Amino acid sequence: MKKILIVCGNGLGSSFIVEMNVKKIVKELGKEAEVSHTDLTSAKSEKADIYIGAQDIISNLDDGTRLVFGLKNLLDNNKIKEILAENL
Repeated sequence: MKKILIVCGNGLGSSFIVEMNVKKIVKELGKEAEVSHTDLTSAKSEKADIYIGAQDIISNLDDGTRLVFGLKNLLDNNKIKEILAENL
């Protein structure tokens, strides 16, 4: 099962909302994934298959080895669905 990590600056409000949306979309797609959220600092040492977050924050995780997706709008469920459909 793939692990999806939702990342934001503090790992609180916005990443939790996106986590709930991602869980709903994963279910809609008929897929399974472990989904959690965290802050940027913790994400640097946490292993996941897919990292999703705001473009300005998530770019700090893009080291060439991680599958990182930056969102212009964290509530853009259509973009999230597109990312998950292609990568799960």
